[in-house]
Amino acid sequence: MSRFRQRVCDLNDSFRKRGPGSGGWLVTAGVQSLGSAFIAQAIQAVAAFNVFSADNDPHGEHDFGSTLVTGQQLFWKIDYYDLELAFGSPDPSDPDITLRVLTIMLASEY
Repeated sequence: MSRFRQRVCDLNDSFRKRGPGSGGWLVTAGVQSLGSAFIAQAIQAVAAFNVFSADNDPHGEHDFGSTLVTGQQLFWKIDYYDLELAFGSPDPSDPDITLRVLTIMLASEY
């Protein structure tokens, strides 16, 4: 794995494991509709996720996952933005110029 990809992977894992207190975490309307207890379980499941493989992480960045929470299939995705949230980050391996946003959604909303 390249240094760039390893750095992005490490930053993504750290961001995800720290949870919503670390910044931009979003849940979709479908996830919200299942209530606060479900949201808490979903956040916990995403933060604990560690089942990465070539099939679900082909670029080795740990920026996507799929997990099951109380019978609901969820997807989560980390996107990289510039500091103004206007464009994609020019360098996701540099936390000084990158804002990460993690979105949790129902698989049916994808």
